[in-house]
Amino acid sequence: MIHAAEGGAGILFPIWQEMLVGAIAFGLLCFVLIKFVFPRMEKTFEERVDAIEGGIERAERAQEEANQTLEEYRRKLATAQEEAAAIRDEARADAVAAKEEILVSAREEANRVIAAGHAQVEASRQQLVRELRSEIGTLAVDLSEKIIGQRLAGDADTTATVDQFLAQVADETAETSGAR
Repeated sequence: MIHAAEGGAGILFPIWQEMLVGAIAFGLLCFVLIKFVFPRMEKTFEERVDAIEGGIERAERAQEEANQTLEEYRRKLATAQEEAAAIRDEARADAVAAKEEILVSAREEANRVIAAGHAQVEASRQQLVRELRSEIGTLAVDLSEKIIGQRLAGDADTTATVDQFLAQVADETAETSGAR
């Protein structure tokens, strides 16, 4: 209370013992902060910086790997598309070749069937001509015998006469067919 009686000038000047205790406490606090807290905070900050920078580097590496993988995928896709196009072209060529082969085979088969049909028709025509010659000859002789009323000469002579007549008719038919 002495200070209060001096006119209040003590309020402006603190007590030196309190100042000494405050300075020691402040010094201890600074010592503890500098010795223990700040190094840990600095270490934590460095770890965070390393983690962030490492994360950025890892992200850049991952991005680079992703880009390389994407390029590789695109190359493989292009190769696969080229192979698919080659396979399609080969399949088309094979299909065209198979089509041509089938057409050639079908034409050969058709020609063979037509030739066999012509041969069969020709054989049937020849057989019919033989049968008709024989029958026409017999009918002509029978008709002649009925008209004349007597039996004509022997079978050999009759056959020769009929054959000569039919050859003459065939020649005349061939001439008229050729003239058309």
